[in-house]
Amino acid sequence: MAAEIAEQPAVLRRLLAEGAPAIRATAGRIAARAPRFVLLTARGTSDNAALYAKYLLEIRLGKPCGLTSMSTTTAYEAAQDLTDCLVITVSQSGGSPDLVASTRAAREAGAITLAVTNNAESPLARAAEYHIDVLAGPERALPATKTYTAELLALHLFVEGLRGADGAAAARDLPDLAEAVLARGDEVRRLAARYRFADRMVLTSRGYGYPTAKEAALKLMETSYIPALSYSGADLLHGPLAMVDNVSPVIAIVTDGRGGEALQPVLDRLRDRGADLVVIGPKTQVEAASAGFELPTAGVPEELQPILEILPLQLLALEVTLARGQDPDAPRALAKVTETR
Repeated sequence: MAAEIAEQPAVLRRLLAEGAPAIRATAGRIAARAPRFVLLTARGTSDNAALYAKYLLEIRLGKPCGLTSMSTTTAYEAAQDLTDCLVITVSQSGGSPDLVASTRAAREAGAITLAVTNNAESPLARAAEYHIDVLAGPERALPATKTYTAELLALHLFVEGLRGADGAAAARDLPDLAEAVLARGDEVRRLAARYRFADRMVLTSRGYGYPTAKEAALKLMETSYIPALSYSGADLLHGPLAMVDNVSPVIAIVTDGRGGEALQPVLDRLRDRGADLVVIGPKTQVEAASAGFELPTAGVPEELQPILEILPLQLLALEVTLARGQDPDAPRALAKVTETR
């Protein structure tokens, strides 16, 4: 896991240099078919990447977009009319039977189908009409790290390509910024020492940062086994705020932009409740919290910041797990390819 976290700047560089032209060409072919709306299909970590794509497609492209429930097809065998719909299936391995089956069903129902995977020879890649390879290279650790950020960047490049824009130009500084963030592992180690005995963690954000909160919670749960609950900041105020106390940490991902502005009332309420508030975000936000990690977001478009936001949280999951005497590379009860149906 540590090695694959460290590979991410190189993966981002490779995707920008080698993958971006093919992604833009694929986006152009799909844009020419003028899909009316978009459905996204995924599981686990890729589900969080799909949620990120939902924000991109709705905000950057203005397309109505939804996350699918695969059981409607695989368990209930529901017949759907997906004419002129773009169905995007996101999966690191491209091997889960329900993803493959739902993609085939979508194609038979008239959808334009696109698979986004780290395996161009996978069953999912073969089942879809179009394919994007995220070029992350073999991922051996059970917790997905480099494939997640590669999926985010690939989806950004694709959505910008649908708009007829060059997504690679806006992302050119990301590999260097990611390298700088990952070089600050000592800061994350200190946070891990502070929270190694936590019984529970709450993660929250809004807008583009919300998928980061969900992905960070997943990483913490699957590696350290700490119950980690993720909420949109708006949803946190609708009930779950009652469980917040001054013992269990609340990790807030504060995107530098409209999402961060929308999160401000939530941060104020958390401080009023005396929460142990950890902020991942801009310097001013970190300084107003109990602890945190400052991100180099100046000049980075809001929609690209999630690629940087997740990095210290991946490191936090790793370091908390090690501090608790557990093996992050072999979480109990998990397999690299989860064969849901």
